[in-house]
Amino acid sequence: MESRIEFSKVNPDALSAMYALEAYVQGSIIEQSLIDLVKIRASQINGCAFCIDMHTKEARARGESEQRLYLLDAWREAQFYTERERAALEWAESLTLVSSTRVPDDVFERVRRHLSEAELVDLSMAMVAINSWNRLCIAFRAIPGSFQAPTRHAKADA
Repeated sequence: MESRIEFSKVNPDALSAMYALEAYVQGSIIEQSLIDLVKIRASQINGCAFCIDMHTKEARARGESEQRLYLLDAWREAQFYTERERAALEWAESLTLVSSTRVPDDVFERVRRHLSEAELVDLSMAMVAINSWNRLCIAFRAIPGSFQAPTRHAKADA
């Protein structure tokens, strides 16, 4: 597969809104480990190889276990996720598949038991961001494999 357009180089100004949204998500009240999980799960659903590669590398660098990453696609059947994580993953899937799910009331009610209103808004913004990144990377055929996550050691030295 070849890249169609290197969108970040062709028009970097067009991405300023995306970078601002990503900065908001990274500074949100949602814990980074949960953001990692929902980004990976949405990217799996959307089939974005570039984003799966990037976010699994980032999650591993931050200490996420291989086992939880391997089983993320089957989170409902795996016992390795907390109730809060399960709620967030269900919300992430429902928002990612919004055209078919319409984000039903029962999903909302289950999620509300584990996330505050502010957390739910922040989690939703994370879903807006990753689904947008997925669409850009898929449309322009971003090539997976080149992303290198900072190591924990390098982050500690920074």
